[in-house]
Amino acid sequence: MTHTESTVEERADVPAARPGRDGSGGGGSGDRGAATPSGGPKRRRARRVLLWCLAGVLLLVGGPAGYGWWRAESAADSIPRIPDALPDVPERQQPPPGDGVTFLLVGLDTRSGVPTTGDDAQAPAWRAGASRSDTMMLFHLSADREDAAVVSLARDTWVEIPGHGEAKLNAAYSWGGPALAVRTVQDLTGVRVDHLAVVDWNGFRELTDAVGGVDITVPRDIPGRGDALAHRAGTHRMNGEEALAYVRERKGLPRGDLDRTARQQNFLRALMGRVLSGETLSSPSRISGLLDSVGDVVGVDDGLSNSGLYDLAWGMRGLRTSDVRFLNAPVDGFGTRQGQSVVLLDRERAAPLWEAIREDRVTEYLATHDTDGLKDPGSVR
Repeated sequence: MTHTESTVEERADVPAARPGRDGSGGGGSGDRGAATPSGGPKRRRARRVLLWCLAGVLLLVGGPAGYGWWRAESAADSIPRIPDALPDVPERQQPPPGDGVTFLLVGLDTRSGVPTTGDDAQAPAWRAGASRSDTMMLFHLSADREDAAVVSLARDTWVEIPGHGEAKLNAAYSWGGPALAVRTVQDLTGVRVDHLAVVDWNGFRELTDAVGGVDITVPRDIPGRGDALAHRAGTHRMNGEEALAYVRERKGLPRGDLDRTARQQNFLRALMGRVLSGETLSSPSRISGLLDSVGDVVGVDDGLSNSGLYDLAWGMRGLRTSDVRFLNAPVDGFGTRQGQSVVLLDRERAAPLWEAIREDRVTEYLATHDTDGLKDPGSVR
């Protein structure tokens, strides 16, 4: 390579000399003009190499982050937003805000309508009397984001529903939708609900399959009864269809509604462990499946923005299944009210639990109270 050629390549950003009126290099020496025919292609080649190098760097460094952000934004957009999900009552009629963040999780066996995706995604409209809630749980995340508690409320719990009198807890959603369900739980517990999440058990089928199934431990042999499936004692890897049948079962369980809530907690614990496992987090296909399924599983109140979801997810990044306590609201047995079999809440035993949630002291509560009847995985059937 001549010195002239080397100089041209190193100075590939220098524009070629303009031709003069006579067609020569114009304004430059004859040597510079003579170098133009051989230097032009090399300059273009140098530019192409530079552009490909930059593209490669952007692909390797910025690509995954950009793609991950786009996938996260797309997943957040796909989550339906529920309008007017929280009670519209004067502040003085609501419990005072507590420390940490508290969600009311409402589980339904089916959703009416099909949610749309994108910026205008909304949950299907609630219709009076269309369905009763299958599950209600209070999910409390501590202010320091180091622990959480999930407290199940039996759907047959006999409660006072504002404006309707006494009835089973799950009637609140049927009669007045999400806002009445939230208000009923707030009045019952004295715990301020910050956000609502409506969970579709049907959607968990796809979510379970997306993570490769869940490991459910059954402590003892369970005979099949009617439509109920038989289970052998031990740990079973269940796919989405099997897990859905497991959490839906009720009639074949000795304690009915109470055993069903225990199964739901058992499933959620197993699913959480599966999602947080290295096997899932290291698999792009499983992460993609999770992101694709989330909008089919849960809808949230319209006060929870995408940035709010990101902040929540970031705050929970250090949680492990051992940091999440699964409890049942204490019950005082079963009874009959207005010709219905109901669950009776033990309000005296429940009072310190609600206080612990309000004051963000659940860990202290668990250390100082007898909770054997509230959190016993061995009782899951």
